[in-house]
Amino acid sequence: MPAADLTLLNLNLLYVRYLEGIDRELHVPLGCLYLTRALEDAGYVVDFRDYQLNTFDEPFLPDRIVEFLHDPAPVIGFSVMANLLPFALLAMKEVKQRYPDRFLVLGGVGAKAVEEQIMTRFPWVDAIAVGEGERTGPELLAAWQAGADLRQVAGLVVRGPDGQVVRTPRRERIRNLDALPLPAFHKVDLPRYQGYGLMSTRGCPYPCTFCSVAPVWDHDSTFRSVDHIIAEMRHLHEQAGVKMFLFQDEFFVCNKPKVMAFCQKLRETGLPVLWKAFGRVDLTDREMMETMAAAGCVELRFGIESGSDRVLQLVKKGFTAEQAIARVGEAVQIFPRVDAFYVWGFPFETMEDFHQTVFQMVMLRKMGARILPSLLCLLPQTELFRENRERYPLDFSPSLFPEYMITGHEISHLSHFQVAPTHRPIYEFIQEHPDIFPGFFHMDLANNVLPKLKILKKFGFYPEDRELSGTDSCGAHSPRTTAAPGLATRVAETTTTAG
Repeated sequence: MPAADLTLLNLNLLYVRYLEGIDRELHVPLGCLYLTRALEDAGYVVDFRDYQLNTFDEPFLPDRIVEFLHDPAPVIGFSVMANLLPFALLAMKEVKQRYPDRFLVLGGVGAKAVEEQIMTRFPWVDAIAVGEGERTGPELLAAWQAGADLRQVAGLVVRGPDGQVVRTPRRERIRNLDALPLPAFHKVDLPRYQGYGLMSTRGCPYPCTFCSVAPVWDHDSTFRSVDHIIAEMRHLHEQAGVKMFLFQDEFFVCNKPKVMAFCQKLRETGLPVLWKAFGRVDLTDREMMETMAAAGCVELRFGIESGSDRVLQLVKKGFTAEQAIARVGEAVQIFPRVDAFYVWGFPFETMEDFHQTVFQMVMLRKMGARILPSLLCLLPQTELFRENRERYPLDFSPSLFPEYMITGHEISHLSHFQVAPTHRPIYEFIQEHPDIFPGFFHMDLANNVLPKLKILKKFGFYPEDRELSGTDSCGAHSPRTTAAPGLATRVAETTTTAG
């Protein structure tokens, strides 16, 4: 077998540690497999390694990454989301010390909007890939192997000969997603995985100010055809026996004709599969939902975010609280499960606003919806963070993190966290760089976050340990409380192939 040109490491993990054990789910790493396929089609040999499959008793120590990456290729790519970005950066430092001649590339969505800061402060990172990786990856490898100037490759943040950090020209988006071949599923043992995601679109055009996903794609949407999507479903069903799919993109319900055409075509194929998707309150109606259910959709997920019209307007959600109640009320009559996602902890959310949200959450729970509240996550690419970072103090709490920033280092007590002494250095690193890792911080912890948490606990949305059975979720990323084996949780970011 020829030597590998690139070792690609997937560091996107769903891993939650409790006092009495660990919950983890294995999700097919779509982004990495799309990139791998593009590199292989360009003639490169890819050594793909999925850190989800590690067998370490304690995986979240940087030297474990060095061990997992034994004898890597000359170029090493790290794909990571924001929650494990601090760990990935420290691990890359260890890898660089062990393999000083390797060229380390940071990819994935984790570095979005803070690429220059990372390159300036952490010299062991040699390059950061920005945007879709299927075109950038092969060009980067070709230029690096030829000793060419990487500043000529679009879609990178690199250093020039003088050490100055340079952002290369922006790479144009891939407009025809059907031109992309299926991911390199042959690089993984598909039956080992529990979650099988699909993406029907890349990018969302909506301007929600708290959203960290849409800015990754510059609020620009591209689409796959119905035939291309169903071909992937057929492949996974026939090759791995997959019977349950999650459309991970949050713009699956982009317009009614597309959804109706997909449902009709899927029914015509006779594929014995079920699926789940995200929807928007203002883009679905009863006819569409009934058609989806008839085509095998067993779960519809709505991002409602707030029960206050004032807050919905401030975050540019695009619909009203009344619309949300009406749509969920219809959906619970049609689907076996309906999820309603909420965001709490907005710094401009008054207690009156918050009480309206809690009232709506309780009402929809009584209707039969599953309520999934998540503490506001202040990622640097969001409009909300940019506009409010000077207005409110950034507070760090070692016992409270947004659900989307759970890393696996902390011990979950459901309503709060505990940091073990072994992992304190990772949080010290986070506190040293709040501008790079703002997602671990809160805006006005004492007056905004803690009083609201107290109310949510009172209504059972953040249960104490002893109250686990029969309660709603305390967060969208907790395998224990939001998913059974084979039921993927809300990990939309993993569908991207940025880098």
